[in-house]
Amino acid sequence: QDDVVAVMEGMIAKVFKDAIDVEVPLPMARMTYDEALERFGVDNPDLRFDMELKNLSGLVDGCGFKVFADAVKGGGVVKGLNAKGCATFSRKQMDDLTDFVRIYGAKGLAYAKVTEEGWQSPIAKFFSETEIKSINDALDAETGDMLMFGADATNIVNESLGRLRGHLGSKLELAGKNDYKFVWITEFPLLEWDGESRRHVAVHHPFTAPMDEDLALLDSEPGKARAKAYDLVLNGSEIGGGSIRIHDQQVQSRMFELLGIGEEEAREK
Repeated sequence: QDDVVAVMEGMIAKVFKDAIDVEVPLPMARMTYDEALERFGVDNPDLRFDMELKNLSGLVDGCGFKVFADAVKGGGVVKGLNAKGCATFSRKQMDDLTDFVRIYGAKGLAYAKVTEEGWQSPIAKFFSETEIKSINDALDAETGDMLMFGADATNIVNESLGRLRGHLGSKLELAGKNDYKFVWITEFPLLEWDGESRRHVAVHHPFTAPMDEDLALLDSEPGKARAKAYDLVLNGSEIGGGSIRIHDQQVQSRMFELLGIGEEEAREK
């Protein structure tokens, strides 16, 4: 994998130098899939601006705001982001952003304007001063900022707030047009559970190799196994990717079993 990545990096650096006279620093940054989702909500993060998502679940567990408390109690998460200097957003603008996150499964969008007097928000009354201070500290909030929150199942919060972050980055023109931020996303999940067919399906394809240290998980917890797969992301767009193939017949047979592909069907295909 490292050899493939090194070749790709050299090729990309040469293309950028020859085509637009831009020096691409090597080696490029790397980030695991789990880290990308935790910090940015998506697996193709735009690193040209900050506004990272912050997990606030531990701070709001048991708080007086039922939406937040119930999300944590139900096994979900509460995350927030800080739109710096955006306390000037109108009610109409916030309604539009609420409609935007609903596209990605969110039931709504909680928010709070940070003023000199404290939070200006319909949800402020549900939080103690200590809880508000803790959330402000976690989000590096200052007077004039707009804090936005998602509370739901982890995948919904990540997707909706991650897309919101990208939307705000574009709307507020936070990213430099001549700035190029590359990052390799690694350690993708090998499998995901399909609730409809009640079986695992391959995230990439059935021939992607699991990471060596995760081979035992195929028998115990296949959903936790990571893949030798990688994507190259530039400014929020996936521009390349690949994987190391399975080179062991026993491992390949085990993968087919997990995917519900019998020996006869595998041989036929």
